[in-house]
Amino acid sequence: MINAIPQNACDCHIHVYDDRYPAAAGATLFPANATIDQYRAVQALTGTTHVVLVTPSTYGTDNRSMLDGLQKLGNTGRAVAVIDGNESDADLQAMNAAGVRGIRLNLSLGAVGSIHSLVPLAERIEKLNWHIQVLMSPDLLAENESVFQHLPVPVVFDHFARIHPTQAFNHPAHNIVLRLLSDRKAWVKLSGGYIVSESQTTSDPALDGLARSYLNAASEQVLWGSDWPHATAQAGLQPMPHDGEQMQCLVQWTRNEETLHRVLVTNPASLYGFTN
Repeated sequence: MINAIPQNACDCHIHVYDDRYPAAAGATLFPANATIDQYRAVQALTGTTHVVLVTPSTYGTDNRSMLDGLQKLGNTGRAVAVIDGNESDADLQAMNAAGVRGIRLNLSLGAVGSIHSLVPLAERIEKLNWHIQVLMSPDLLAENESVFQHLPVPVVFDHFARIHPTQAFNHPAHNIVLRLLSDRKAWVKLSGGYIVSESQTTSDPALDGLARSYLNAASEQVLWGSDWPHATAQAGLQPMPHDGEQMQCLVQWTRNEETLHRVLVTNPASLYGFTN
C-alpha cells in the first residue's frame, strides 16, 4: 500500500468480467474472469476503499455482471451502466437504487450507440441526475464541441479524453476539454494512461503535462481510475500496467495532499454520491 493515500479514496474506473454472461455480438475484448474478490488485492496495493464499476464493451447493454459486482460492494461501490435508450423508467430506477449514477457511450470499439445517440441518451437520464461518460477519438470530440456545450447532463471523458500526450497541445480536442472542465460542464478521468501513451506506460513522462493541464484547468473536475483488469493489455495491445505504479503517478501529477484528496475523495463523492 502506498503511503499518504487519503481515507475513502476511490478508484473511479474498473470492470468486472464473468463468463456466466455471454459476450455481445461484435465484442472484441474477451478478458479472463475478474471478480470483486480479486480486485481486493488491487485495493490493498493502491490504498483505495471505494470503487466505480463500468460495464465493459464486452457485454454490450447487458449490465448483469456489473450489477452483481455492485451488490457485493455495498455502499463503497457505484456504477456506470450501458443502455440503448429502450429501457423502461422502472429499469432505470432499479439501476439507480442499486447504485448506478451514469451511463457510458463507447465510440472507440464499435460498441453500442453512435454520436447521434448522445443527446437522446443524455435527455433520458437527466431526471435521474446521472452523467454520461464517453470514450471517443479526439477528432470526433472536436467535431462535436457544440453538442457537449449544450448537453443537459454532465459529461465524463475517460482515459485522458483519449488524447495522446504528445499531440495534446496541438489538437483542438484538448482545448475543448479544458474549456468544458473550466465551465464545470465536464469531468475527466486520469485513467488508462498506458492506453494513450506512445510508450504504452502510465509512467510515460509525456503524460505529466497532459495530466497537469487538466488539474490546472479545474482540479475539482478530475477523477482517477486504474482501468483494472486492463482488458486491452490482456489482449496484448499494451504491456500489463502495475496498479501501484499508476497510483504513484497520480501522486506525482497532483503534487500536494490537498489536490490528491480532491481527486480521490471529494470529486468522486460529488459525482457519484458517496456518503462516507
